[in-house]
Amino acid sequence: MTITRTAWGTLPSGEQVDRLELSTDAVRLGVLTWGATVQSLAVPGPRGWDDPVDVVLGFDRLEPYLGDQPYLGATVGRYANRIAGGAFDLDGTTHRLPLNDGANTLHGGPGGFAHRGWRLDGYDDESVTLSLVSADGDMGFPGRVEITTVFRVAGAVVTHETTATTDAPTVLNITNHAYFNLHGTPRPVDDHVLTVPAGCYLPVDDGCIPLAGPPTCVADTPFDFRRPRPIGASAYDHTLVLAEGPITLSAGGRTLTVTTSEPGVQLYTGDHLDGSLRDRAGAPIGPRGGVCLETQHFPDSPNRPDYPSTVLRPGETFRSVTEWRVEADTERC
Repeated sequence: MTITRTAWGTLPSGEQVDRLELSTDAVRLGVLTWGATVQSLAVPGPRGWDDPVDVVLGFDRLEPYLGDQPYLGATVGRYANRIAGGAFDLDGTTHRLPLNDGANTLHGGPGGFAHRGWRLDGYDDESVTLSLVSADGDMGFPGRVEITTVFRVAGAVVTHETTATTDAPTVLNITNHAYFNLHGTPRPVDDHVLTVPAGCYLPVDDGCIPLAGPPTCVADTPFDFRRPRPIGASAYDHTLVLAEGPITLSAGGRTLTVTTSEPGVQLYTGDHLDGSLRDRAGAPIGPRGGVCLETQHFPDSPNRPDYPSTVLRPGETFRSVTEWRVEADTERC
């Protein structure tokens, strides 16, 4: 295993953004200090490492990451997914957040973690450690929160582990927003075969806020991926409530296996991608050009006491661990 560190660009503030690449015989993971972003995840192609295939969407330079783009590969927070009305009550106090998704707050607000330079705390041949301090009142959220996220690579497995502590009660929900396309190009992911061990899902309103009531059984709905089947042409931006077992995604002779400590996964098929952005090879990233498997707690949990709690209090440690195993059958690729 090896690691390389390169200066990848400079922010308007003058701060340097680094790219770190962790390499094994099976995968090459590229991580940016901007947004704790997974910029690339490559596997061997039909001729091995002579023609690697990148299975996540990304850009080949810093500037597109700084603009208006749909969180490609970013680590998002303080609160991944949506908070209805941009407000929640905690211990008798109402906290108001900036709106950036219609009437709701998405992924921590317009200045969330995806739009920050993270500090590079250390790296070696197996891991990269990044950290961020979110001040009390940041995007309206209470408490000073210290976050550490570690990317590790071992063989064909990438592990993303995030921990955090706070000095005052707050809410926290952090995930990585990688868009996967196992063909290595932003062609529609309709043929990707998906398996998710989820017997229930959260139906949502037009703003993607979960409806009142308990989760709905997936049986006889487009959300039933308990047995492998193609994603197809249906549009998804919904939380599936996870049971035990791995999530798998397969296409083009490649398989992604996901395991997580989180209670849900947001299945998003990228239907809002409009082709205005171009990937590393210059190809337009159009609708359904990638699929997100965002392992996380449920949307709007701070307003839903019936959901698993996302409250973090002083003396507690937030911890979230997700693993991606990427395997390629080069004879079928």
